[in-house]
Amino acid sequence: MLIHILVSWLLSALAIWLVAQIVSGIELRGFGDALIAAVVIAVVNAVIGPIIRFFTFPLVFLTFGLFLVVINAILLMLASMFTPGFKVRGFFPAVIGSIVLTILTWILRLVF
Repeated sequence: MLIHILVSWLLSALAIWLVAQIVSGIELRGFGDALIAAVVIAVVNAVIGPIIRFFTFPLVFLTFGLFLVVINAILLMLASMFTPGFKVRGFFPAVIGSIVLTILTWILRLVF
């Protein structure tokens, strides 16, 4: 169980590090900051994510789930505010970053 959590954490950090390499507007000082960012993103998604999703459910429903991309971008920007060494510079990089992060995390979890 603990090994699964550690592998999941490392894969999330790797995905965040790759996003910072791919998407301009998302900056990361190093892999250590990616490890911290992975924890902060998980906490923000677990604590604030459900609240935002609850209140924006009508928009999510009307857009057939596409508004979830906007919510994920907002949560990514919020997580960057609490993580030293991890910066998201603008809403558009946050949207692209959240999409790329979701895809990379999915691929890495399939492979490992």
